[in-house]
Amino acid sequence: MRDFTHAIPTTRVLFGSGTITRLADEARTLGMARALVLSTSQQKPQAHLASSHLEGRGAGIFAGAVMHTPTSVTEHAIADARSLGVDGFISIGGGSTTGLGKALALRTGLPHISIPTTYAGSEMTPILGETADGTKKTVRDIRVLPNTVIYDVDLTLQLPPRMSGVSGLNAIAHAVEAHYAYDTSPIVQLMAEEGIRALYTGLPLVVAQPNNKDARSNALYGAWLCAACLGQTTMALHHKLCHVLGGSFDLPHAETHAIVLPHALAYNARAVPDNIARIKRAIGHDAPAIALYELNRAFGAPTALRDLGMPESGVEHAVALALKDPYQNPRLLEVDSLRHLLMNAWLGARPA
Repeated sequence: MRDFTHAIPTTRVLFGSGTITRLADEARTLGMARALVLSTSQQKPQAHLASSHLEGRGAGIFAGAVMHTPTSVTEHAIADARSLGVDGFISIGGGSTTGLGKALALRTGLPHISIPTTYAGSEMTPILGETADGTKKTVRDIRVLPNTVIYDVDLTLQLPPRMSGVSGLNAIAHAVEAHYAYDTSPIVQLMAEEGIRALYTGLPLVVAQPNNKDARSNALYGAWLCAACLGQTTMALHHKLCHVLGGSFDLPHAETHAIVLPHALAYNARAVPDNIARIKRAIGHDAPAIALYELNRAFGAPTALRDLGMPESGVEHAVALALKDPYQNPRLLEVDSLRHLLMNAWLGARPA
């Protein structure tokens, strides 16, 4: 066995059904007496639900979270927090809201409780992606890791079937890249394989039977494992491309990950055959890139970046940005190969 380093995260996790009812106790433990609840405008009803479980420890709601965590929105939320005398943040929703909570925690030093309602996984990582002037930059800092994460399976029952599928593929992407990350470990690889297996087998049932609580529980469990992998390793080509595409063209986060994943996996596959063998075992398919592509199609979700609004001219721009800052990847990044990868993803072709 090769040498490795494995860091243990410090986030407290509550997992189950109806766990949101324990929110006041968790807020009390963190010393929150005036918490600001965060959400997107669409998920404001869930923000009110969270507030109703705070037992008087809420200071208000900020329902302005948006995709890719623009710094302008963060500054607006900070101004509101200061005017309300806030002493902590509670984010409820997907990656957009969690990202805002992490940005606020980093800038203020105040505690943060995350209540995920999708499978995105941001809540388990010390990673923050922020957008300013059309460019998305990533910060890795332990201070953005939420103090507590409350997984309540009941809250995921409202996630529409197609969105459940692409959100789950987003989560699978974390575990796929964790398998062949340069700083992976045997523990991370075990979690990654189990997370992929749970999601790949569970998502079709979630999409077919959205109110099936057992299926939802398995999918959320898999998403948690995949997110934990993301938090403990350094991601590679797939995540770099998705950050570039999301920040430059304002593409929806989960759908972008779901489209790019099969192509990025195919690009790296021949460089890491042993790691790909584990992914094949988790999925139960000899061509995992094709299997993931077909799974996305089965959800009725977009399979082409052009369907998300990305112009064809953006392919060259994305290639240039992906090569701009050096980062670890198991296969050498080549201009022509990256262009081919992105053009396939733009067209929605089967991965090469």
